[in-house]
Amino acid sequence: MPATRIDVSRFLELSAELPVFDVRSEGEFAHAHFPGAHSLPLFNNEERSVIGTAYKQESQQKAIKIGLQYFGPRMVSMVEAVERQLEGRQRKAVMVYCWRGGMRSGGVAWLLDLYGFEVYTLIGGYKAFRTWSIRQMSREYPLQLVGGYTGSGKTEVLAELRRKGEAVVDLEALASHKGSAFGNIGMTNQPSQEMFENMLGLALWQAETKATASNKGIWVEDESQRIGSVNIPTPLYQFMLGRPVYFLEIPFEERVRHLERGYGKADREKLVNAILRIQKRLGGLETKNAINHIIEGNIAAGFAILLRYYDKFYRKSLELKADMASQVIPICCEQVDARSNALQILSQQTKQEHARTI
Repeated sequence: MPATRIDVSRFLELSAELPVFDVRSEGEFAHAHFPGAHSLPLFNNEERSVIGTAYKQESQQKAIKIGLQYFGPRMVSMVEAVERQLEGRQRKAVMVYCWRGGMRSGGVAWLLDLYGFEVYTLIGGYKAFRTWSIRQMSREYPLQLVGGYTGSGKTEVLAELRRKGEAVVDLEALASHKGSAFGNIGMTNQPSQEMFENMLGLALWQAETKATASNKGIWVEDESQRIGSVNIPTPLYQFMLGRPVYFLEIPFEERVRHLERGYGKADREKLVNAILRIQKRLGGLETKNAINHIIEGNIAAGFAILLRYYDKFYRKSLELKADMASQVIPICCEQVDARSNALQILSQQTKQEHARTI
């Protein structure tokens, strides 16, 4: 039977169970795509350019003929690529999209349907998903922020909350950056801004679905708007500023020890380069002292200098939240212990909800 055309809502639902194939060029895919999609380019970057030139300078028919010349020889390899992804699956169904849901996805859908696969195509293509993703950034979500000074183990607390069945959106994982000058150490390359927004939009949708089912909120880390090279979209960030912050109050020395455990074996050169990136704000003397400590292997002393800088920076952000009428709820913790601190947050959240009902 012919491919079934579906809208973005249905596409999102089915993406949880069916493999998704992006048939745009490898360059388009590398820039941004539907999270989790497999690249199955009908035309490569150069071929796409040739076809586009023929369409503009000659005719649509000429462009189609050139496209068919490229398409024919790779039909078998494309079918085999899909077969590999479907190996072990009982249902031989796939979803396909291109830029606008036009000829590229239509051609590949025809081929896969002819071979015997159950095929779905996205109405409006990637452009429709992109529009949906942007809209997610302007919506209001039941967000609850996990805050705390640098070294408080906020990421680990979020992971523990997720293990306890809570809805969580890990902004740093999506951005592939831990937020500070050291944020890229031990992380993969950051996505493009567009890809970050795509992943964030999908993560928010998934978290909201889970939160609604359990009548709970969505936990996110209290972040600066900029995370490495990407930014939390302004509408969403402005909304976050007014949400409650469960602030982990952990002793300075405990946070230094936590950072020492996390970065103690990191490449010294990378640590020094990270310090140099903030030297203007840190100051010449403190920069020199921190670098000397790192080079000498005294990680704790080096990070103690950096923590004093980051603590001052974070205090300013808390003042901004106070101006935005955000509620800062202190969570007094003796040490960086994700399990214990997550339980304290949940306990305090229950008290807050109870107080609102009285």
